[in-house]
Formats: sequence, C-alpha cells, structure tokens
Amino acid sequence: MSLYCGIACRRKSFWCYRLLSTYVTKTRYLFELKEDDDACKKAQQTGAFYLFHNLAPLLQKSEHQYLPPQHSLLELEKLLSKFGQDTQRIEDSVLIGCSEQREAWFALDLGLTSSSSINASLQKSEMETELTGSFIELRKALFRLNMKDASLLSTAQALLRWHDAHQFCSRSGQPTEKNVAGSKRVCPSNKIIYYPQMAPVVITLVSDGARCLLARQSSFPKGMYSALAGFCDIGESLEEAVRREVAEEVGLEVERLHYSASQHWPFPNSSLMIACHATVKPGQTEIQVNLRELEAAAWFSHDEVVTALKRNHPYTQQQNGTLPFWLPPKLAIAHQLIKEWVEKPTCSSLPA
Repeated sequence: MSLYCGIACRRKSFWCYRLLSTYVTKTRYLFELKEDDDACKKAQQTGAFYLFHNLAPLLQKSEHQYLPPQHSLLELEKLLSKFGQDTQRIEDSVLIGCSEQREAWFALDLGLTSSSSINASLQKSEMETELTGSFIELRKALFRLNMKDASLLSTAQALLRWHDAHQFCSRSGQPTEKNVAGSKRVCPSNKIIYYPQMAPVVITLVSDGARCLLARQSSFPKGMYSALAGFCDIGESLEEAVRREVAEEVGLEVERLHYSASQHWPFPNSSLMIACHATVKPGQTEIQVNLRELEAAAWFSHDEVVTALKRNHPYTQQQNGTLPFWLPPKLAIAHQLIKEWVEKPTCSSLPA
C-alpha cells in the first residue's frame, strides 16, 4: 500500500511539473524571441501571421462568431508580391504569442505605414477579396470572438497601435527603430529605449449592501449601464484612485473596497482595467451625477440586476415601448464584477 501511494504521489508530482514546465518553457521561448532578433526571424519562417488593415483585424464569419485566419510566411510573401509590395513590409510585424508547440504568432497591419517603409497602404477592398474575409473594427467584433482569439487580437491591435504612434523619439525627433519582435523601439541617435505601455484604469462596482450603482456615458450603446471607471492619476495608489473616481463621478464617499481582478482592454489606447468592489458609508447614498463625466447613474436592486444579466437581446423593447437597461457582455470585466456582486452581494471588504 505504501509503495502504491509513493508511486501515485510521484506521478502526481510529475504531472504537476509537466504542467508548470510547459508554461515556463513557453514563457522563456517568448522572452528569447523578444531579446534575440535572429531567433525571432527564424521563428517567422515557421510562424503564423494575423493580418490587420488600419488596426481592424481580418476575420471570417463562422455561424454566430468570427474567426481570424492564420497565414504562413510563404503565403504572406506571395500576397505582398501579387500586390506589388516588397516583402520588407513583413519587418513591421509584431510578436503576439506562441502555441505550446512553440509556433510563434505575429501580427501585421497592411494599412498602416511606418516611417521606414517604402510601401504604401494596401487597398482594403482588394485585400478582402483576395483573402476571402473582412477587416472588421475590433470594438464591433470583440464580443463575437472566442476568449483566446479576443485576447490575442486585443494584444495585437494594442502593439500595432503603439508602434504606429511611437515612430519618432520624443527627445531627438529622429525616427526610432523597432526590434524584430516589436517588444521595444530604440532611438539610434541617443540609444533611448521605448517599451509598449498600458494606462492603468480603475473600474469599480459601488454597493450600499442591498443595491449596486451603475452608470452610463453618452458614448455607450443605448440602454447600457456599467460600473464606474476612470484613469489613475500620476502619484495615486489603487485605493486613492477608486475613492477619487467615485467622489468625482457620483459624489459618494467610499468606506471599504477590495480588489477583484484585472483585464487588458485595447480601447481607447490599451488600458489595464483594475476591477474593484466598493461600499459607501451608511446613510450617504444620495447620488450627485457629474454631467461632465456621466450621462446618468442610479441604484439598482439585486432582482433588477439579475434580470438584466439574463437578457440575451438587450434591444428588445418592453410593452410600454421603452428599452430595458442592459449590461456589458460577458467578455468585459465589468460583467464579471456585476456577476460577482449578484452571487455574493455582501462579500467581505477592506477599509479604503
């Protein structure tokens, strides 16, 4: 019996090591590609490319969702050649990940032009016909992608946008040069290194215990309400940013808060969404909407939020002709925050 248990324990340890080893191996491989230009060029030979046009990914419709097709380096070279483009354009591609089998994944925008590029932007309609797909704005397509593809294309768009906006050194004004992976840009004249960055944003679901506070901006789709959100100011801690945003937008003072999760969000210019739950001081629940920030804000009961979460078609009118309020789709971290509150509305929290 003891021998069997010993073997079982060793087997369990072995499989745990295999699982960890796969992740570590993959992470180390990506690190190597980011640091070694020759290794990254070699990886392109057997890698897969996702195509964009002016930051819109190439997608193909499959039943009720979108799928991003992959292209090999050879297919990409043939495509560029057919449209009279130099294969040097491939140097504008960025590394966005890899498979567990170490197949590297890259993204290339055929609509944007870099400061060092000798090629003009390719025509969108001609490319769509040739590639049997459509370049669709990511914001419109995001919620019709599976989780893996949504994350991958969000990373790709964020990197492509960052490189497009950082082609010149802010100190010297000279063109910067990207490494093969696209993990950094360097100014040749003063050797300053620029790395892609994300802007930290706090997104907070405020509760008074029995109700949660939801708000909307004028830019939101009609009828949609979400959690409060705002960029962190320089010098602020996470807790300070949450307290300030709630006070600024709805005139309430946070008593307690706790962290929930985080999510990369590609809009408007690549943000790190830091999700928190917050409770306000008892007896201080009167909302004072800051109309410079919000169009509306209101308290919603547990039952109202449960009903909203069950809505599959948010634009369906009620009998009185009005549209019911609806919530962000499942892929958004705001949806996760709201769902957590519904499932455990009186969760424990820490002083702010």
